[in-house]
Amino acid sequence: MTKVNTGKSRASGKTTLASVASHAGVSTMTASRALNQPELVSQAVRTRVELAVAELGYVPNRAARALASAHSNVIMVLVPSLSNAVFTAVLEGIQDAVESGNYQLLIGNTRYSDAEEEKLLGIYLQSNPDGILLSGLSHSPRVEQMLATCGVPVVSMMDLASEPSQLSVGFSQFEAGHTMTRYLIDKGYKRIGFIGAQLDERTLRRAAGYRKAMEDAGLADVRLETMVADPSTIALGAELLGRMLAAAPDCDAIFCCNDDLAHGAIYQCQRRGIAVPEQLAICGFNDLPASAWMKPSVTTIGTPRYRIGYEAATLLRSVINGTTPPVSQIDLGFTLMARESA
Repeated sequence: MTKVNTGKSRASGKTTLASVASHAGVSTMTASRALNQPELVSQAVRTRVELAVAELGYVPNRAARALASAHSNVIMVLVPSLSNAVFTAVLEGIQDAVESGNYQLLIGNTRYSDAEEEKLLGIYLQSNPDGILLSGLSHSPRVEQMLATCGVPVVSMMDLASEPSQLSVGFSQFEAGHTMTRYLIDKGYKRIGFIGAQLDERTLRRAAGYRKAMEDAGLADVRLETMVADPSTIALGAELLGRMLAAAPDCDAIFCCNDDLAHGAIYQCQRRGIAVPEQLAICGFNDLPASAWMKPSVTTIGTPRYRIGYEAATLLRSVINGTTPPVSQIDLGFTLMARESA
């Protein structure tokens, strides 16, 4: 009876590297180099090993590789949302920055929850990641403790850290909020409302920038702030516009903390027969693709989301490779997109 070589270990049932090497007609060491350091072997050898991997369904044991080399080639990424266009752009930048380095991304969605972030960090650290990319600067005491003791380099994204030793890539959310509000004040608006949702750290910093500009201009009024913890949506923007006008009917401009809220506010104005910007100016934040094509087009803050992901991952890779970065904070800035709505 002919025995069929399945390439699997009798003990585990898994295809082994030794089986791949045998199938490709090379040594186990050569097969390992073809998979992990392909530049060290010929194209012909790489092709034979890749064919063997495909035919046998071999899946590399990253845990074993990490123990042997002290590197896992895994980068952990935690973001607060996988459906928000802001963070999908960040993830695209990260992916493009790491694809040439044979890195795998371990992506987790914290859902804006400290408890979820703690759970994911605890689970993912078991994979011995080479580095961590985190959204934001504020974390629970438990997360801060795990980050301080894990011995893994961390780069924070979306905002800029004040601590010189903390690596971060982004822009000042406070300055962006202040700049938009100052723009409206300089345009002559005096009763400028602020609509905020989700109330994550970035929203709160934008609100702080708005508040400082209003206070400096002598225009601050708590009735002009409508803030809720609900997730930011177009429907919520429409609802919050109604709340704002009920609390401050003399409002002449509204700064929405996200573009989807601004879209909803504009739609609601159209339903109510409120002319934008003639009767009420509406501004947003993040410059989502639809904002340039709305009628009226939306005045907003353009943020470099793709570049944040790309530069953060590039910075992390350099630290993983032992390079001391020339700067610990990379400020990519923001752009005021002045359009028709204000």
